[in-house]
Amino acid sequence: MTVDPFLLYGTRAVETPAVLLRAGKLEVDLVNGNLRTIRYDGTEVLRAISYLVRDRDWGTYSAEIADLKIAENGDLFEVTYRARCNGPADTSLVIDVRILGRSGHLDFEAEAVSETGFETNRCGFCILHPIVGVAGAQASVEHVDGVTEATLFPDFIEPWQPFKDMRALTHEVMPDVTAECRMEGDTFEMEDQRNWSDASYKTYTRPLALPWPYQIGPNAPVRQKVSLIIRDDRTDIFHPTAETSGDPIRLALGKRSGTMPAIGLVVTPEEANTTLSAIAVLSEVAPQELLFHFDPEAGHGVDDMKRLAAVAAKHTGRATLEIALPCKASPAQETAEIARYLRAAAFKPDAIMISPSVDRQSTPPGSEWPDCPPLEEIYQAAHCAFAGMRIGGGMLSYFTELNRKRVPDGQLGFISHCTNPIVHAADDLSVMQTLEALPFITRSVRAIYGEMPYRIGPSTIPMRQNPYGSRTMENPSGGRIPMANRDPRHNGRFAEAFALGYAIRVLDANLECLTLSALTGPFGLIAGPGEPSKEGDRRPLFGTVRILAALAGAGWQECISSSPSKILAFATTGAAGSQLHVVNLTSEKQEVDCGGFRIAATHPGVSLALPPFGTALLPLLD
Repeated sequence: MTVDPFLLYGTRAVETPAVLLRAGKLEVDLVNGNLRTIRYDGTEVLRAISYLVRDRDWGTYSAEIADLKIAENGDLFEVTYRARCNGPADTSLVIDVRILGRSGHLDFEAEAVSETGFETNRCGFCILHPIVGVAGAQASVEHVDGVTEATLFPDFIEPWQPFKDMRALTHEVMPDVTAECRMEGDTFEMEDQRNWSDASYKTYTRPLALPWPYQIGPNAPVRQKVSLIIRDDRTDIFHPTAETSGDPIRLALGKRSGTMPAIGLVVTPEEANTTLSAIAVLSEVAPQELLFHFDPEAGHGVDDMKRLAAVAAKHTGRATLEIALPCKASPAQETAEIARYLRAAAFKPDAIMISPSVDRQSTPPGSEWPDCPPLEEIYQAAHCAFAGMRIGGGMLSYFTELNRKRVPDGQLGFISHCTNPIVHAADDLSVMQTLEALPFITRSVRAIYGEMPYRIGPSTIPMRQNPYGSRTMENPSGGRIPMANRDPRHNGRFAEAFALGYAIRVLDANLECLTLSALTGPFGLIAGPGEPSKEGDRRPLFGTVRILAALAGAGWQECISSSPSKILAFATTGAAGSQLHVVNLTSEKQEVDCGGFRIAATHPGVSLALPPFGTALLPLLD
């Protein structure tokens, strides 16, 4: 039975299906002119090779592809096409592409020309190495000066570029099989994309230390080439074990365990009145925490604080005030003024999360750090102004910024940051793959801050603030757009699966609180006016957040999946008894073998058929 795409994605627009190309043991997926999931003998070698053009806000142009030609005979494939990017002020860039694959060898070459001249932050190849099985592994880097360096892929997430001035990068794919990725036409460097929750290490052209945006001159060709060379020295051919298409995915109980975190919802002054009107729905969700956002630079003042206080008065749980401190005057003056707003509103939060407004913006490699008072001064001012309240710090933006500006924790009661899955790419596969990076993020935070109380969120598919440009991207047509402030999938089962997968991937972090949504607005659990769903309708995400809130404080135990990129699960023991929670992260129906669990008689059998992006909650025998 075909599922309405709107139910899955919040839009009836579906992505262009990948074209599978084979050349001997080499397999690639061709998607919108770029290569995904590049495999050799069934094992992923590279996550992607893409030719990308970024605008001055680091948004990615959607290139118009023409004259696409594909030839394939089993031992060789060839792809050619012409792509066009239309920029501002009637500028344009045309890229001629040729991709050639044969067993053990892949070439991807491109020539970009603009008749008008073209402004860009980046124009060229991005090569993505996977992280699972690669993090911490040995690598060989050939630099542009010909010197070869033996090194390691970072294990903990590297804040700055681990490899620079690159010409080639070689790593072991499986025993006695190596992959060399060779780049021509410019100087390349690598960044650890796990910073942004991308499940990859990214090698890209044009070092970030060079100025951006920059101009491609009129009729000045830009030529680049990426080659992948596989060296297979096996004598006894090894075939990696893999799930066959007919086998169910097996679940087994693991050894790790812990306590489920509190669940929060974010409330902004702009959504306070709408949240208040839906207070009955808020009671139904019953989150333990409300995170109230306050930003004087956005014009928030005492009247906004009163609106937030009205919501807090109707909430039976805890309240945290999240402050983006302007730092235009002294921290003591600014925090004292916000404290006066709190007193005028008769609002006394349980905790304050405070961070300089300027730290929401990224400081890329080679850039000057913006003026900002010492964080110790900000935290001291907060302790004085908000006496008796817990003071937390960290970043209102993403782990990237926390990793690059590691806040002093001696004066803090907790540390916090957000994540966002559409910083670099917004296709369905890339967004869901970001879940793979979350354990690396939380493990890296724990390596820096130890057992300090730790919160994450708000972390949603739509982007609430863009640290890498002047704005988030408008999305009136409801497309899959990087850095967009609205995302159609937030309305569909995709978001429900993503949120449950997110919660599972961060269980090991021993979080104090996890915030995955708001109640209303573009990040909300219920639809608002002018949206595809009927106003007030509960989005599928509602069910996941309500279940997670009900589980706060319950014990959890890990479940091991034979295919964690498709199926994730965990078990809980709490007031509702013992339960098994399972989520399908794919757009295909998945058969799940739950034979390792004692399912209650009300759910006979050990097999489970999960629909696309489906979730299941099964009672277990104690």
